[in-house]
Amino acid sequence: MTTDTSPLAADLLAADTQMGAVTLRVADLEAMTTYYRDAVTLSVLSASTERSVLGRGTTPIVILEHAPELRHAGPRQAGLFHTAILFETEADLASAVYSVATRYPATFTGSADHLVSKAFYFDDPEGNGIELYWDRDRSQWSWVHGQVEMASLALDPNAFLQESLTEASLLAAASRPASVGHVHLSVGDVDSARQFYVGQLGFETMSEWNGQALFVSAGKYHHHMAMNTWKSAGAGRRQLALGLGLVRIELPTIDDLGALGERLKHHGVSTRDDGRILGFGDPWLNQIEVTVREATA
Repeated sequence: MTTDTSPLAADLLAADTQMGAVTLRVADLEAMTTYYRDAVTLSVLSASTERSVLGRGTTPIVILEHAPELRHAGPRQAGLFHTAILFETEADLASAVYSVATRYPATFTGSADHLVSKAFYFDDPEGNGIELYWDRDRSQWSWVHGQVEMASLALDPNAFLQESLTEASLLAAASRPASVGHVHLSVGDVDSARQFYVGQLGFETMSEWNGQALFVSAGKYHHHMAMNTWKSAGAGRRQLALGLGLVRIELPTIDDLGALGERLKHHGVSTRDDGRILGFGDPWLNQIEVTVREATA
C-alpha cells in the first residue's frame, strides 16, 4: 500500500529547476575522458591528473574523478542507471549518436521513442549508463490525470540517422548547446523513492511504470529524475565504489535553496549546508548537491 506523498504547492521545487553536472568516480581517467570527448562529443572544460570536467560551451555535463583505489559496485546495487544528455535539435542528437556509434559501436545498448522524446542508450567503458536524447515540443506531449504519457516505442537508429544527420551538424557538433536533461537512478524500492524525492525534496510525480519506476520533475517537465528497481530491487545503502559520485540540482534563487534546506530539516533529513551548497544523501546514499544556478548573459 502506498501513501499519498504529494507535496503542497508551497513545498514544490521551483518550476525552472534544472539538473547540473553528474560526477562519476572512474578507474581510468584517460580512457573515460577520451570516450566522453571523442565519442560523446563533449569538450574538455578543465583537466588535471585527478579530474576532468567535460561539457558544451561553459556548461559542465560530466565530471570524472580519478579513483583507481575503488572497485566497481555490484550489478544489483543502487546507484546510477544513466546520465541523460539533452540536445536542442534532432540534428545535434544525430551527430552525437553517429559519433559514439562510429567510434565505440559496442557501447550501444538500445533506442526508443518515448512520445515526449527520442532517446539512444549507451554504456561508457566503465559501465555507466548514458542516454542521448532530444525532446519534442511540450505542445506535443499528452497528459492523462495529471501525468504525462510516455512509452518505449521502437526507434530505428539507422533510419533516424538517415533522416536527421547533416554535414553541418557534424562539423558544428562540439559547439552546439547540450546539458544534463535528467538523471535516472537504480534504487531499492519505489515507495521509498517517492517518499523522499516527492514528499520531502519537492518534485512532482510525472509518471509511474508498474510499480517499478518513478519519474519526477519540477515545472511539469517529463522528468528531471527517475528511479527504478529493474535490476536493484531490495538494494540497501551504497558503499563507496566506482560509478556515481554526485548528482547536482540547480535552483533559480538563493531563497529557493533556503526553503529547501528548511523543508529537509523539517523532514529530519541530515544535510550539509554552507549557504551556497546544500548536500545530502537519498535513502540509498546516492549523494545529491543542490545549488543556485549561475546567471547567464
